[in-house]
Amino acid sequence: MPYEKISIRKLRHMCNRIQDRIYTKIAPLSVSAWVTPEPVSYENRMSGNQITLAPGEKWGELWDCAWFHFEGTVPQEAAGQAVVLLIDVNGEVCLVDEEGTPYQGLTNVNSEFDLSLGLPGKRVVRIHENARGGEVIDLWGDVGNNDLFGRFRSGTLKEADIAICHEEIRQLYYDAEVLLELAEHLPEQSVRRKRILQRLYEVSLLGEVNDANVAQARQLLTPELEKRGGDPSLTVSATGHAHIDLAWLWPIRETLRKGARTFSTALRMMERYPDYVFGASQPQLYQWMKERHPKLYEQIKQRVKEGRWEVQGAMWVEPDSNVSGGEALVRQILYGKRFFQQEFDKDVKVLWVPDIFGYAASLPQILKKSGVDYMMTQKLSWNKYNDHPHHSFWWEGIDGSKVLTHMPPEDTYNGPAAPRSILKAEREYLDSNVSEHCLLLFGIGDGGGGPGEEHLERLKREKNLQGLSPVVQEPAIDFFEKLNEFASQFQTWRGELYLELHQGTLTTQARNKWYNRKLEKALRELEFAAVLEALHGGLDYPALELEEVWKEVLLYQFHDILPGSSIKRVYDESLERYEKLLQQVNEMTEARYSSFAARMTGNGAEQPVVVFNSLPWARTEWLNIGDKWMKTTVPAMGYQVHDLSEIEKMPTSSALRAENDLVENDIFRIRFAADGTICSIFDKESQREVVADGSKANLLSVYQDGDNAWDFPTDYRQMPCEQMELKNVQAKIDGPQAVIEQTYQTGESQLRQKIVLTLGSRRIDFVTEVDWRESEKMLRTAFPVDIYTEQANCEIQFGHLKRPTHRNTMWDFAKDEICAHQWIDLSQSDYGVSLLNDCKYGHRAYENTLDLNLLRSTSSPGEQADKAIHNFTYSLLPHAGDFVQAEVYRAGYALNVPIQVIETQGSQAQGQDAYSLISLDVSNVMIESVKKAEDSDDIVIRLYETNGAKATAKISVPFTYHTAHLTDLLEQSIGPIAEFGEVIQLDFTPFEIKTLRISR
Repeated sequence: MPYEKISIRKLRHMCNRIQDRIYTKIAPLSVSAWVTPEPVSYENRMSGNQITLAPGEKWGELWDCAWFHFEGTVPQEAAGQAVVLLIDVNGEVCLVDEEGTPYQGLTNVNSEFDLSLGLPGKRVVRIHENARGGEVIDLWGDVGNNDLFGRFRSGTLKEADIAICHEEIRQLYYDAEVLLELAEHLPEQSVRRKRILQRLYEVSLLGEVNDANVAQARQLLTPELEKRGGDPSLTVSATGHAHIDLAWLWPIRETLRKGARTFSTALRMMERYPDYVFGASQPQLYQWMKERHPKLYEQIKQRVKEGRWEVQGAMWVEPDSNVSGGEALVRQILYGKRFFQQEFDKDVKVLWVPDIFGYAASLPQILKKSGVDYMMTQKLSWNKYNDHPHHSFWWEGIDGSKVLTHMPPEDTYNGPAAPRSILKAEREYLDSNVSEHCLLLFGIGDGGGGPGEEHLERLKREKNLQGLSPVVQEPAIDFFEKLNEFASQFQTWRGELYLELHQGTLTTQARNKWYNRKLEKALRELEFAAVLEALHGGLDYPALELEEVWKEVLLYQFHDILPGSSIKRVYDESLERYEKLLQQVNEMTEARYSSFAARMTGNGAEQPVVVFNSLPWARTEWLNIGDKWMKTTVPAMGYQVHDLSEIEKMPTSSALRAENDLVENDIFRIRFAADGTICSIFDKESQREVVADGSKANLLSVYQDGDNAWDFPTDYRQMPCEQMELKNVQAKIDGPQAVIEQTYQTGESQLRQKIVLTLGSRRIDFVTEVDWRESEKMLRTAFPVDIYTEQANCEIQFGHLKRPTHRNTMWDFAKDEICAHQWIDLSQSDYGVSLLNDCKYGHRAYENTLDLNLLRSTSSPGEQADKAIHNFTYSLLPHAGDFVQAEVYRAGYALNVPIQVIETQGSQAQGQDAYSLISLDVSNVMIESVKKAEDSDDIVIRLYETNGAKATAKISVPFTYHTAHLTDLLEQSIGPIAEFGEVIQLDFTPFEIKTLRISR
């Protein structure tokens, strides 16, 4: 007789029946809740509005908080059995111990989640493995009325019960589940598949799920679970993970609670599963636990010491690496690695960035010079047009530095640790021909508590199960050290790791990006001013205040805050803090410059004005001080004293013209069309036209943009668009400046722009204020120029990157929107045009047009994004020669780092009228940072080569010191400088970053 045809659907139904029998509810819990709009402490847990609840009753609205009190008594019928609580309040719960320390996290079952990765709910609390009956249950939980992703899920109590856990049924369920899924993913003719399905079919014939049948079923399945594989071709390293966005679809305050829930759950799982290894990144999250839950933090430290808990990620947070500045990325690692070293005695070697939206080509050097040898991500699997060709590869940066990089071939950091996970890794690992190891990250992130029992039960059965590659639970660093054994065989990817998705994040939430740029520059200015002042016996260096501000700025550079992809509340809160931080930093800077000016300058000036320049070259600029225009030259990284009483009113220059359709200085003559656009920019020095023939420059276009914060339509240029309508024009001469003031309108929005030409300057400034009220629209400006080149030059952190201006391939087409920092440039060998900005990042360089993305008014997830008043400046810089000869990088810094002016009351000091603290003798080396060392009063100077060329720089420092060392980016010495005096000589390779530490 033929064999019975086995139905996988029926076997799946059998597994579900077994799962339904794991728990038997035996008594309800009584539930009380004290509801508040914001979280309150354990000590104040009864301060809210008290209610009593039964299943199905509502307790709150979205983002409400509550302390829940669960009470009950274990019935006598449970004596001798394992007892659990089943709790689901349709929100996220953190159960606490009698001292209020987080004990275990729970998550509502109906949280929004990709169910192919597993079920998100954590509802089981194990309380007695062998109950006596009569035990009293008295349990408190801190609750947030939201699911994993900030969604409102009715706000009702779903269940709160005492239940018996039938351990053998639970074990049978995982036996059957693992084997059934393995069989489903094996080839249909596989003998292994046939044998497994036959055994599962035999189990299904046993009928009722009772003690005798469960024992027999487990006996039937044991031989299949005990079958081992042969010598492996691939070993999978599995690390427990709980990726937690520090803000996204929830405010930062909720992340503190997500962290407590997740970390306490990890501790409970470690008690039950001795093989379990868990990892978590972001020192900021650990810092919050240290401050809020010191007892929990000590438990974490003990698990780290045991090797069961891996502190991951070398940065303070998992930051955006497109928009964040170079020095900010250095500080991410500096503070991140120092925290883990000081708190856990761990030198973290892996950059852990599974979810950021692209990877700057300067990162490899930053990592290598910080002692970070490896990088883990998976986001490139999200590419829209092209598949990244590797999972394991060397990533080479613009300077030639390389880091070994791995992307888990399951292409997720929320893996279910199921057979399908392991089989997908083996099937799709692009580098399995040369590597015997890959990484698997398992667990539910974003507050989902990381791995639950389902992940760990599966892994217990998958260690060496025939049909699967063997799996070992171990820290990620152990995996990378194994991967490194095959390092010589991996291929190299050179340049940026561009994510073909989320290009809208270069522009969305423009005010946050404005504050980020301003604070990065303001912190640079403060550190320079503080060093200058401290070196000359003035105010102490504000080390603690600087660290606090830096860490908060770094927090807001998290990859769902700075890119603009969080909810509105996140930006309401960050903008308020940004404003206070910027004011604080500026006031501290002014205090130090004022103190220095009052003590160190004088020489009898009636109205002394001290002008400070923190850039490493002398700057000649026009300043408007007290309604008087003054031209000044300020030494490199120093100051110049002027007497305001000696400045006379500036006579009108014949070189300046300003009319409604024309503005002119000694270098350019600019003509305007009737619609306000620029139809001609004539360079009088080079005798050539800048604007492409028949084109309009500074064309302010409004495009349809109905997408979310991450993305805008790739075909937006094929849709109808509007040009902003010119409403008013005024022209004037103001001292050394010729100015055209234009007012534009579109819909309910207004844009006011001053187009400014200054005597002696090649920079054409567009000083802009926008009152933006449009919905689902994108505002851009474009400059078609008379330049032919196949590459655009784009400033990134610590250098620049070349990108194609053509769309020959899909790789080129995918990079239509690109990131640049202070400038982007199109250059021929004899002439070029740069577009500078003071707070923008999204650019497009196509053929001969430079295009800048100014605003995006998306509605999801942060409604009303960019609906506000904005102030920003962008500048066009036509120049003779290419961008290197024109020193365009200096123009970018000059726009972003204004000269500081301090008016004093005079001083009896006989100081110098001009002074330079630090100067360089070459033009292609930039001093990015001057600061006090983190662990001493040494002076740290960070420099980098700007042009992609070799350089030998002589650094002049007119103060006495004892020793000078080169250090890594963590300020640790890598060797003394053999010969030094007032001049220190350093050799640079292209784009090389060097850090100099000077001991006084």
